[in-house]
Amino acid sequence: MANTLLDGKRFAEMVIQGANHLSNNAKVVDALNVFPVPDGDTGTNMNLSITAGAKEVQKHVSSNIGSVAGAFAKGLLMGARGNSGVILSQLFRGFAKAVEGKESINADEFAKAFQAGVDTAYKAVMKPVEGTILTVAKDAAKKAVKTAKSTDDLTIVMEEMVKEAKESLKRTPELLPVLKEVGVVDSGGQGLVFIYEGFLAELKGEKISESPKLPSMDKLVSAEHHKNAQSHINTEDIKYGYCTEFMVRFEKEKEPFSEKKFREDLSRFGDSLLVIADDELVKVHIHSEQPGEVLTYGQRYGSLLNMKIENMREQHSTIVNNQTENVLSTEPAAPKNAKYGIIAVAMGSGISDLFTSIGATKIIEGGQTMNPSTEDFVKAVEQLNAENIIILPNNSNIIMAANQAAQITDKNIRVIETKSVPQGLSALLAFNPELGLEENVKAMEEASRNVKTGQVTYAVRDTSIDGLAIEKGDFMGIYEKTIVAKDKSKLEAAKKLLDQMIDEEDEILTILQGEDASENEVDQLVQHVENHYEHIEIEVHNGNQPLYSYIFSVE
Repeated sequence: MANTLLDGKRFAEMVIQGANHLSNNAKVVDALNVFPVPDGDTGTNMNLSITAGAKEVQKHVSSNIGSVAGAFAKGLLMGARGNSGVILSQLFRGFAKAVEGKESINADEFAKAFQAGVDTAYKAVMKPVEGTILTVAKDAAKKAVKTAKSTDDLTIVMEEMVKEAKESLKRTPELLPVLKEVGVVDSGGQGLVFIYEGFLAELKGEKISESPKLPSMDKLVSAEHHKNAQSHINTEDIKYGYCTEFMVRFEKEKEPFSEKKFREDLSRFGDSLLVIADDELVKVHIHSEQPGEVLTYGQRYGSLLNMKIENMREQHSTIVNNQTENVLSTEPAAPKNAKYGIIAVAMGSGISDLFTSIGATKIIEGGQTMNPSTEDFVKAVEQLNAENIIILPNNSNIIMAANQAAQITDKNIRVIETKSVPQGLSALLAFNPELGLEENVKAMEEASRNVKTGQVTYAVRDTSIDGLAIEKGDFMGIYEKTIVAKDKSKLEAAKKLLDQMIDEEDEILTILQGEDASENEVDQLVQHVENHYEHIEIEVHNGNQPLYSYIFSVE
């Protein structure tokens, strides 16, 4: 029997199936990252984004498709993480607008709603790039509209959409040369295909197997554990300040998993440890002072999923004083009626402290692998009692979520589109509280453009990119967005990178030391620079950032 009408309840089931299928394949999407760095997170971002949308749908299930689609769009909007998550939220924002107020829709309206979503998403992206999730969505919607002209069966329309989405995905390497060079398809496009496959399965009355489930940890991490007990201690007495939760999906090529060893090793990082494991996943809860180190350890066994870090000292202070809950920032809110409030995204206790020391009002924990959501920014904005708010995303994959937050709040917000920590620090140093907002924005944007960024990390797979043959485990030197050096030695890779970055006109080198960089190694690196570049002034800070052994700023 043909499916000729789609109501809210059926659409809600489609959303849940789509979210489940993407969740089941998030690791596959993550692995499509062009750079072989340990922070490929497109699948994770899209998964967290659509999960937020699906949760909102489950709260508002009704027969009215306009109502359900609106709830889905709202959840996606607030939960959007990373560029892929923001684009996904815009696709279904347009979809929801197209079906607003409707009890049910036919095949033609269904197809046109997807087209409306594509139009909205393209408008939201300042410089749309073909060969990405946008292209896959566009091609699929175009095929849907064409198919709906010859059939009133929604299932057939969705089948043709999925077929075209897959074909479009195959074509992405022809549109983006870097995908072809590395031998992958676009990760965001692949994520969208998984969502559409879930939609189709529901329309056909099929069930895609759900993600592997572990016993619920929520009951173990009880309200007494997190909240009631807080009133019996002083904030300064909290030894391990960060409540850290995450999952690891095991990978064969990584270290074999032993729950006993895993538990014993993690116990050294903190207390309140809970570990639940099955054959494919392990779920962890721990209170730690160095959450980055905990996450880095977890990566020995596989890919990180569903990461969440909360500042318990801030939570405790909030609970005791009966204030609005705040788990985003390590800093108090700005004074009432302050002229400026500045929000910076940072990962690593040292980098967070550095931003705070030079004027940041709020720090949102995040960065690579942990892209803050739109809602994270909205909450941070709401906590600032400032006339003007400036946001420093400090990561190219966080800018869209920051901009989206700025658009949906009524505060006077400007986003300085900083793409790295050095750019963010340079921009913040150019801030002058005595100047007007536009003068500050201009000065900060200019300062961010005058700094060069370098990073050292390790390769998670073999690949060939930018003319370099890279083997898994090699250390890579990344200059802006290009891999310019590789070496088996972390120190040698760092030296090669700096040799590419520094020229005669440069004056200052700032070294942000990561979690895995030793003092002896840093001393050797400083000696190398002093021997070869006498004109350079060197500053070293313990950034304590995970995944990236070094972050360099050259000005």
